[in-house]
Amino acid sequence: MTMLKVPDHQVAGHQARDGMLGPLVDDSGCFYKPLQDDERGSTELAFYTSLSHDNRIPNDIRQFFPIFYGTQLIEASNGTGLQPHLVLQNLMSDHDKPSVMDVKIGSRTWYPQASEAYIQKCLKKDKETTSLTLGFRISGLQAYESDESGFWKPKKKQIQGFNVEDVKLALRKFVSSNPISCEEPDCSLAATIYDGTDGILAQLEKLKEWFEDQTIFHFYSCSVLMIYEKEAATAGRSAAQIKLVDFAHVLKGEGVIDHNFLGGLCSLIKFVRNILNNPRECTAKDGSPESEKKQFYLENGYA
Repeated sequence: MTMLKVPDHQVAGHQARDGMLGPLVDDSGCFYKPLQDDERGSTELAFYTSLSHDNRIPNDIRQFFPIFYGTQLIEASNGTGLQPHLVLQNLMSDHDKPSVMDVKIGSRTWYPQASEAYIQKCLKKDKETTSLTLGFRISGLQAYESDESGFWKPKKKQIQGFNVEDVKLALRKFVSSNPISCEEPDCSLAATIYDGTDGILAQLEKLKEWFEDQTIFHFYSCSVLMIYEKEAATAGRSAAQIKLVDFAHVLKGEGVIDHNFLGGLCSLIKFVRNILNNPRECTAKDGSPESEKKQFYLENGYA
């Protein structure tokens, strides 16, 4: 019998803790996501089903989506009995201590056919976060520092309060060796993780090229997951990957480019590229903590 457990490295979304309904994983590399019993569930199932056989989607783009294995009835995490679940690739199964960032893409997260109440709910959150100003917002993250320090993993409420400066700082801390122990990130892993032919920037650029042409789908409230392993990165191996997740609000494109998603993706690319073009110097010229802090804020436009 397959033993199911709560995911160790989930950074956003509903979590299967304290009697709540959420996803589960097994030891064979599968991720079980509860199939919602309304149009969200049917929409996501229809998307995954169509994705698996739609020959309009290039193979080099399919790599950005989790593998879909179908649906299965399993015991729900909240103890309510057997419920249908989407069976997906567990993106963390090959990682020991992954650094993960969930970035919700789009300046608007509500879809046109949504109820007025739902639109107002999403619009409020989009205004209160960086979705409207940047075209994306960070929904969750963790960055591994060391066995002694563990992970830098800000609380959900803290992340919800991120402003533009916080986003800049988080994207730098995400690729730093010292996300916990120092307020000023060293960005020592930026070149390995963000740059290069197989780095996150190149993958985002490839996805952007597809979105500049594709009119098959419109992705509302969808996230880009950025994942890497610090041990590999420290050894100079990127092995970083991006994946698209959360498709409960995907609509048919009807021949129209998804400018909402494309705009947010371009904005995220700009932020990542800026880190590569303006890496923080590890030590200020006079070496003093005050000078270091001043230099950091000047470089990042905080002052």
